Amino acid sequence: MPGIDKLPIEETLEDSPQTRSLLGVFEEDATAISNYMNQLYQAMHRIYDAQRFPLGGDDEVMSSTLQQFSKVIDELSSCHAVLSTQLADAMMFPITQFKERDLKEILTLKEVFQIASNDHDAAINRYSRLSKKRENDKVKYEVIEDVYTSRKKQHQTMMHYFCALNTLQYKKKIALLEPLLGYMQAQISFFKMGSENLSEQLEEFLTNIGTSVQNVRREMDSDVETMQQTIEDLEVASDPLYVPDPDPMKFPVNRNLTRKAGYLNARNKTGLVSSTWDRQFYFTQGGNLMSQARGDVAGGLAMDIDNCSVMAVDCEDRRYCFQITSFDGKKSSILQAESKKDHEEWICTINNISKQIYLSENPEEIAARVNQSALEAVTPSPSFQQRHESLRPAGQSWPPTARTSSSGSLGSESTSLAALSLDSLVAPDTPIQFDIISPVCEDQPGQAKASSQGNRRTNPFGESGGGTKSETEDSILHQLFIVRFLGSMEVKSDDNPDVVYETMRQILAARAIHNIFRMTESHLLVTCDCLKLIDPQTQVTRLTFPLPSVVLYATHQENKRLFGFVLRTSGGRSESNLSSVCYIFESNNEGEKICDSVGLAKQIALHAELDRRASEKQKEIERVKEKQQKELSKQKQIEKDLEEQSRLIAASSRPNQASSEGQFVVLSSSQSEESDLGEEGKKRESEA
Repeated sequence: MPGIDKLPIEETLEDSPQTRSLLGVFEEDATAISNYMNQLYQAMHRIYDAQRFPLGGDDEVMSSTLQQFSKVIDELSSCHAVLSTQLADAMMFPITQFKERDLKEILTLKEVFQIASNDHDAAINRYSRLSKKRENDKVKYEVIEDVYTSRKKQHQTMMHYFCALNTLQYKKKIALLEPLLGYMQAQISFFKMGSENLSEQLEEFLTNIGTSVQNVRREMDSDVETMQQTIEDLEVASDPLYVPDPDPMKFPVNRNLTRKAGYLNARNKTGLVSSTWDRQFYFTQGGNLMSQARGDVAGGLAMDIDNCSVMAVDCEDRRYCFQITSFDGKKSSILQAESKKDHEEWICTINNISKQIYLSENPEEIAARVNQSALEAVTPSPSFQQRHESLRPAGQSWPPTARTSSSGSLGSESTSLAALSLDSLVAPDTPIQFDIISPVCEDQPGQAKASSQGNRRTNPFGESGGGTKSETEDSILHQLFIVRFLGSMEVKSDDNPDVVYETMRQILAARAIHNIFRMTESHLLVTCDCLKLIDPQTQVTRLTFPLPSVVLYATHQENKRLFGFVLRTSGGRSESNLSSVCYIFESNNEGEKICDSVGLAKQIALHAELDRRASEKQKEIERVKEKQQKELSKQKQIEKDLEEQSRLIAASSRPNQASSEGQFVVLSSSQSEESDLGEEGKKRESEA
């Protein structure tokens, strides 16, 4: 029958807020029908009670007054008795049956559905709180079984409730028409008994109404049979979906979506360390992520996900969590999916929307093409220039050199890499490292020592825990940035920014191929001595990069959140003793600032090194002068000693001259020997 609105039984398993809102409209309609039917029942019951009052017979006043009309009154009384019987059968019975059976059935199913919905919500909450680290198979099996039972019960109850509400749309028309039809037929029969002047047109009208009621009943029976068959088919097809985490082999992940909707648990902070999780319905609309609570008519904006970043995170020992960060890094949200399939599909969908694929005519086809390009991106191409020209948009060309403020190198500027092959940029068969591991090995004792010293906990209050002083405390520059590590790989060239761009492309392509969405967040500390990656929670230094070893750094030319630098270390996969490793990071739209900060640190370090060398040279000059002064002083002292010895010799020769003139001095043999020895020693000193 045209004009009959129905509840979609196929959407009962999804249980979206739109379905709940439509269900609320049908429930309000059922309540209005119930109130109206109660009033109609009371009105018709008054008519029925009025017809049961006899007009003659036992009333003595009427008998005495209207004796002459006794025959007519008896006949009318019998006609009214017949009318009362017909009203009871044709008018009161249908409306009483609709009121006592159909409306009560709706109220009962509503209560059962509400109980099943509450049980399902409680089971979902228990499942969401399952521990990821302390996993208990028995508890997990009980919780999954509880979710399966409650979801199946809710689905079946909701389908039968929807079926009853859809049937009510037909029954309310029958319940309105049948009592009126019975009332009219009873009145017509009543008047036919007294008069045969009833028009044929009214009889034809009533006949048509009766035919219409029969057609509605037949259509209702057919629709009920169809809905029952649909319920049986959906019960069989939806049985695997009752499990909260279905088998990914049976339900593969679709990575080409640009629109998705479903329930997620949202984390809301209530204090410094406390938080709550609210289950809401989320859906994407263009470049926006919308949320809608159960019972709301429409959804509200949760976050703008154009140019956003999304990654899988560990949060409060809950599984399937991911974090969305806005393009400016000022807003982030942590959400929890119900299953691994939903978890990966949400991340892929938000990634596709972040690339603004949804603005194209065929977004899913373009998303599939982009994913296919990512799969083919790691296949070596003939040359670096050809590969980048194939990925370059129409009418746009790469700049010949990188910006001086966002890239730098210790060596002289190299020539363009347009003619170089892929092997001259990245070492062939180079493994990619997606997690932060300190590069300590037996062949690098100096670096191991530096790493062991750098991996100690830094005091957030600025107090030194021991007698040693941190090597970065005397640094002029201290700048801290929030970064996420994407990966690192060994490169063969470190004198051109194109090496960083090629490494970014290969790492991002490898992440897309292997479905690696998790990134380690760290604090990057830039000083005049080194670059440090610090754990944001424990304040432990994860990795230290000496600033002199950072020979190249650059940001992505289109996505300014991506930046990387090349570290030159001793040892490696090449035959020479030096190797170069390129590290790629993602920041909160601060890639240029980080590169500028590194450039400033290298300039400060260069000036400090020049000052140190100048100071050492000045100290060396002062040491030479001091040495010359000491030599001069020594020479003067020697001359002075010689003069003193000459004076003593001259003084000792005068007594000998006096004795030759007649003055004699008697000396003992011992004194004579001593004087002889002394004169010989003085002679040797004078000769020296």
